[in-house]
Amino acid sequence: MKLTTIMFFLAVSRFSQRGMAFSAVRHRFYSRTSALMATSGRVSNAVQDKDVLSKTDGATKSKVPTEKLDTNPPKGTRDFYPEEMRLRTWLFDQWRTVAAAYGFSEYDAPVLESEALYTRKAGEEVTQQLYNFVDKGDRAVSLRPEMTPSLARMVMAKKGGLPLPLKWYSIPQCWRYERMTRGRRREHFQWNMDVWGIAGEEADAELLSAMVTFFKNVGLTSEDVGIKVNSRLVIGEILAELGIPSEKFAATCVLVDKLEKVPIDAIQGDLEELGLDRSVVERLLDVLTVKSVDAIQDILGEESPAVQQISKLVNLCEGYGISDWIIFDASVVRGLAYYTGVVFEAFDRKGVLRAIAGGGRYDKLLETFGGEPTPAAGFGFGDAVIVELLKDRDLLPSFEASGVDTVVFAMTEDLYGAALNVASSLREAGQKVDLIMEKKKTKWVFKHADRIGAKYCAIIGNQEFENGEVSIKDLLGGEQNTVSMEGLKDWVDSQ
Repeated sequence: MKLTTIMFFLAVSRFSQRGMAFSAVRHRFYSRTSALMATSGRVSNAVQDKDVLSKTDGATKSKVPTEKLDTNPPKGTRDFYPEEMRLRTWLFDQWRTVAAAYGFSEYDAPVLESEALYTRKAGEEVTQQLYNFVDKGDRAVSLRPEMTPSLARMVMAKKGGLPLPLKWYSIPQCWRYERMTRGRRREHFQWNMDVWGIAGEEADAELLSAMVTFFKNVGLTSEDVGIKVNSRLVIGEILAELGIPSEKFAATCVLVDKLEKVPIDAIQGDLEELGLDRSVVERLLDVLTVKSVDAIQDILGEESPAVQQISKLVNLCEGYGISDWIIFDASVVRGLAYYTGVVFEAFDRKGVLRAIAGGGRYDKLLETFGGEPTPAAGFGFGDAVIVELLKDRDLLPSFEASGVDTVVFAMTEDLYGAALNVASSLREAGQKVDLIMEKKKTKWVFKHADRIGAKYCAIIGNQEFENGEVSIKDLLGGEQNTVSMEGLKDWVDSQ
C-alpha cells in the first residue's frame, strides 16, 4: 500500500518535469489508490479529496485583483503634455530674454534642501506649508518653497569668494502645501532675479524695470498691471514711535501682511503674544492706508529715512520711464520676515487675480544664517498667475503647432534609405524634421502633417528618386515643386 502511494507521486513528478499532460494518469492512479486505501482504515485527507490536484494546478489559480491606477497627478500639481510644455518653454524663454538683457547670469540649486533653511521663527505661512520629512539618513529635509534661502546658502558656501555685485536669476520649481485657488497651486515655477552687493535703491529700480520690460514684451500695459511699492522702514518708524522693541519688527510685518486677507480680530491672539495691544495695530492701520508719498511725508516728516528711500525709488523709476506702472501703497509689506527695506508687488488692475509677482530688499538675510552683512534685493514671479492673466487678456500665442518644419515620407519601403538622407540633409540645414518611420498611405501623411502644424511635406517617390530629386509641398500655400537632393540646403536657405 505504501509502495503504491510512492509510485503514484513519483509518476506524477516524472510527467510534470517532462511537461506532459498527466490528467489521464492522475485519474487512473487516483482510482486505484483510493480503492486500496478505502480498505485500510486510515485514509489521507489528500487522497480523500478528489480535487486535491486541481487545487494545486497553476493553470486554475484565481487571478489576484489589481488596483486601478489613478491617472491624475497628485493634488495641486500638473502634467505638462506637449502643448502645455510649449507654453511653459515660451514663458521661460521670455524670462530668460529679459534676464539676459539686464546682464543677469542663470543658476540653480537642489529642489531638496535642509528644513532648517526655511524654519524661521516669525510666524510666516511658508513655514507651515513645507513639504518636509525625515529622510533615511535621519535628516530633516524639505522641498524648497522658495529660492532665496538657497541662494543665500550658495553665497555663504563661497565664503566671500564671489565678486560683487552679483546679478543672478533662476527659474526653480517651488512647493508649498497651501489652499488652492485660481493661479495658486501646490507646485509652481518661479522666475527669480536677485542683486547682491548694492545697498542703494538703484538695485530695486533695476529689478522693477526688468519686471516691466517683461510685461511689455508679452503685450501687457500699465492699464493691465500696476506695481505697488513701499518700504518696511515705514512700519519700523511707527513701531519705534510707539515704543515697540525692534526685535518684534519682522513678526509684526508678517501679521500686518495677513490683514489684507483677514480681519484684525482673526489675528488678535497673535498680536497679544507679541505684546501688541489693539491700539498699536490701529495706529499702524491708519498709516498703512496712505496712498501717496506726500501723505506719508506729512506723517513721518521730510527727514524720515523711509520717506527718503521711497522718494529716491520713485525718482529712479521716472528715469526708467516706468512711472505709469508704479503706485505708492503703504499697506504693502510682503509676508516674508526677511524683508528689510523697499518692498513691491505686481497686481492685476482689474482685481480678478491674486498678486502676480513680488519682492523687495533683504539686507539682513545672510546674517540670520551666520554670514556677513550683505545688501541684497530680488523678486519672485510665478508662472501660474501670469498665464491666467495672459489668457484673460487674450495675449497668449497658439501652442497647437509642434514646431516641425518638414515631414519627410518615402512612398515605398525600398525608398526609406533615400528618405533618411533627405531628413538628415534638412536637419543639417537647420530644419526641424519629422521622419515617417512606418508604412503609411499618402493621405494619412498629409493629415498628420496638418495636425502637427508642419510647413512642408517632402515626398520621395520612384520617379523623384530616379531623377535625384524630392517633391516638396508647401502646406500653407499649396504649391508643390521638385528640389534636387544636393540642393536641399539652398532650398532651406531660400525659405
